[in-house]
Order: sequence, then structure tokens, then C-alpha cells
Amino acid sequence: MELSTVWFIAIAMLWTGYFILEGFDFGVGMLYRVLGRNEPERRAAIETIGPVWDGNEVWLIMAGAATFAAFPEWYATLFSGFYLPLFFILIGLIVRGVALEYRGKRDDPVWRSRMDVMIVVGSVLPALLWGVAFGNIVRGVPLDARHEYVGSFGTLLNPFALLGGLTFVAVFVTHGAIFLALRTTDDLRVRANRLATRAGVVAAALTIAFLVWAQVLRGGTASVVLTIAAIVAFAGGWVANVLRREGWAFVGTTLAIGLAVVSLFVALFPDVMPSTLPGTSLTAADAASSPYTLKAMTIITAIFLPLVLLYQGWTYWVFRKRVVAA
Repeated sequence: MELSTVWFIAIAMLWTGYFILEGFDFGVGMLYRVLGRNEPERRAAIETIGPVWDGNEVWLIMAGAATFAAFPEWYATLFSGFYLPLFFILIGLIVRGVALEYRGKRDDPVWRSRMDVMIVVGSVLPALLWGVAFGNIVRGVPLDARHEYVGSFGTLLNPFALLGGLTFVAVFVTHGAIFLALRTTDDLRVRANRLATRAGVVAAALTIAFLVWAQVLRGGTASVVLTIAAIVAFAGGWVANVLRREGWAFVGTTLAIGLAVVSLFVALFPDVMPSTLPGTSLTAADAASSPYTLKAMTIITAIFLPLVLLYQGWTYWVFRKRVVAA
């Protein structure tokens, strides 16, 4: 297997990990004002992601850095063509991070209310725009012969991409609600469980529509199988949530998100940026760095990635207990 293919797979895995882990962070951020009826409950909801949210964002940093190093032309085309959506995603992540860190610094209801708004906006905006961005990557965008984006911001707001944005938001809401049910107690747990059941119906409908449309646009046997597996996993998670088996429900949504993201990358390959104009799509082979660079990256990653995984696994183990609203 060529190293360019290996690194395409590696980047797909990094994005998969990011959406699985950051997905429930976004979901909790979107929901905690809805589910938390008083300050202790809201504080408990925030505490469920407090020790891990910044570690989850490391996956985004690694995905971006890996793309820049392994596929510089893909990185250049992506960040130039999707400049505005990615800029607003960055703003949303910064706003959310600041609010999460500073919400408890002052014992002032007005201050906390402002931070709450920032957390909600900083959770909804990136979730929506990531869906729009990945929808456009799968669908394809207009590229010229030099693989430069020649569309406008309005070009990115096509029906398929907007459906992707809504799907990401709905799935992350469900994922986050199940995570809250798994990590909290008493009334907050019950309300999170109930909301996950309701949101799951909407998320399932949007997910099926988005993934099926993606396969019609750009799919093969392997990506279709993965799509079916993702839908089955989501259905299993929803059933487990109805039965109040939060652990299995979380496993179900985790597998569903992972399989869905992998199915999109499998459908995409060997392209990394498909073009809606004939003969101008950017492939993994065309966008890849030199073999020496890819070889050096592979050695470095083999050394340091296990350390990152061990540290993050240890963090989740230490903070695995339920949070009590008090």
C-alpha cells in the first residue's frame, strides 16, 4: 500500500475520532441550558465534559496538521475555498472554550447567562458548519485546472451541504443527550434520556437521507455497506436508550458516527477534493507530499500517537464516574 493511501486512511481516522469525541461535547453544549433547570444541574452538565473537551479538540489539531504535512495541496485548496466556514468554525471553538473556562470565575447570574449563550452558540455553529463543509467535500466543488476553488460562498450553501449541516447538529444533539444520561443522575439523567429518544428520531431521518444521498452522489460497494452498518448502529443505540441502557446507547451512537464518517471517506477515495468541473478533481496521489516526508511522518506518528491515546484513555478512566447535581 502506498504511503499516500496510508495517510489518507490516517486522516480519515483522525476526523472520525474528532467527530465521535467532540460530537458529544457539542451536544452537551447545545443542550445543557435546555436540560438544566437550575444552576446546580447546569453546572453538573458542564462538569461531564469539563475534564475532556480540550483533549478532544487535540484530534482536530492532529487532523489539520496531518493534512498540511501529508497533503499540502489538499490543505491549500480546502482552506482557501472554505475560508469563511472554517473561519467561523474557529471563532465558534474559541468562543466556546473561553466560556467554558470563565463561566465559573464570577458568582454573577448575568455573567453566567452570557457565558451560557457563548457556549450554546460555540457548540451549534461548528457542528452546523462542519456538516456543511463535509457535505461539500463529498459532493464536490468547482475547481479549476490548478485545483483552486472558483466558486463563491453561496456555492457552498447547496441543498446537500445544508442537509449535512442539519444532520451533524441532530446527531450530535442525540449523542450529547445520551452522554449526559450516561454521566448524570436523578432528574437530569431522566430528562436527558427522554430528549435523546425524541431527538434520535429526527437524527435518524436526517442521517438516512444524508447518507443515502451521499452514496447516490459518490458511493461504491464498501461505502454502501458501511452506510448500512452506521444506520443499524444508530438504530441499536436508539433502542438501547429507550430501554434506559445508556452505556449501550452511547456505544451505538459512537459506532454510528464512526461508521458514517468512514463511509464518507471511503466514498471519497481516491479523490480528496472532487470537482464539479470535468477533469479537475484533486486526488490523494496528486496532493501528497514527497515519499521521504510521508515516511518521516509515519515513523514520528508511530512513536507519539500511542502516547496520546494512552493519556486520553487514562483521562476518561479517571473521570468516568457520574456527576451529581448539587
